[in-house]
Amino acid sequence: MQSFDYMTPTRLIFGKGVVEQLPEVMTGYGKKVLLTYGGGSIKKMGLYDKVKELLSDFEIYELSGIQPNPKYDPSVLDGVRICKENDIDVILAVGGGSVLDCSKAIAAGAKYDGDPWDLISYKVKAQAALPIVDIITLAATGSEYDPGGVISRTETNDKIGYVDPLLFPAVSFLDPTFTFTVSKKQTAAGCADAMNHIMEQYFCEDSTLLNDGFMEAALKSLMINAQKCLENPEDYTARAEMMLCCTYGCNRIYSLGNSQSGWPCHGMEHALSAYYDITHGEGLAIITPRWMKHILSDKTVDRFVKYGINVFGIDASLDGFEIAEKAIQATHDFFESMGIPMHLRDVGIDESRIEEMAQHVADNEGLENAWAPLLKEDIARIFTDSL
Repeated sequence: MQSFDYMTPTRLIFGKGVVEQLPEVMTGYGKKVLLTYGGGSIKKMGLYDKVKELLSDFEIYELSGIQPNPKYDPSVLDGVRICKENDIDVILAVGGGSVLDCSKAIAAGAKYDGDPWDLISYKVKAQAALPIVDIITLAATGSEYDPGGVISRTETNDKIGYVDPLLFPAVSFLDPTFTFTVSKKQTAAGCADAMNHIMEQYFCEDSTLLNDGFMEAALKSLMINAQKCLENPEDYTARAEMMLCCTYGCNRIYSLGNSQSGWPCHGMEHALSAYYDITHGEGLAIITPRWMKHILSDKTVDRFVKYGINVFGIDASLDGFEIAEKAIQATHDFFESMGIPMHLRDVGIDESRIEEMAQHVADNEGLENAWAPLLKEDIARIFTDSL
């Protein structure tokens, strides 16, 4: 078991109707609020009006239109400007992980005198950040319980995971009923994203029985409950369990004491969605089984055997490589069963920029140090196999 230094300062308020506690919670952080949200779904579901009603005694400023794969320009820059011009006390992010990721970058940028990209690109370490409260409406990223987010800069095709302990949300409201209206496409993509968060931690050199059991149970829970959510979007129990599995995803709680894996699938998918702006969870679902197949070897086979037996119930008496291959196919088949497109061509990506993307990943993601090292030629092959 590896040594670790762990802290989770975020307060989770979970359950139906918990948003009623919002005024009491927000009072502790100040009266000037930047309300951040995306394309308007919170208005359709009535949550926008509910928040405005609950915070009628607060001074509210708004930043709307935050996109999936949130953009540095305009969203982060606009948010930072609003915060500085109006001396904002606290950010309230209402929506999915992209809204919260963007809000984290704004929170740090609002307390920095230079170009916020200095912080996101790790050129400068943040010294302070505004507090963040969030109301999550999509089970996927786990940003509500971790100190990081992913920001895209379109003009340079960069998509950077920005992590800083100052960026843990202060409070996260998690009401599973707010996910009832999530589309089948986004429910499936959210499940795939969360499953990949777990697998990025599971496939590593050094692990424990405790962590393995936790992650294997979470993977099975996600697969079972995502299917229930697709069949009945208002199944509260399924939505609730799926939401909590997602919340734990990037908090490190699944893998405390494990060695690092390098998060190779995220490293590769960041290029796909930076260059083509595809849905993150779909990109992960497409490349993950191809990555698994590419790295299967004498070194990695035992890990795939354990994964296959404990997650998919594959016959333990079979040859190890046969179990591994069945597990990889089962992973692919599950994603496909949720209606996720399983080829890059299905989401508008062809071979024209594969070499360019592979070079970008090789230069920026450090995957030569991953559990199963990946060089440019490996990354290009995985992309090609995913077409």
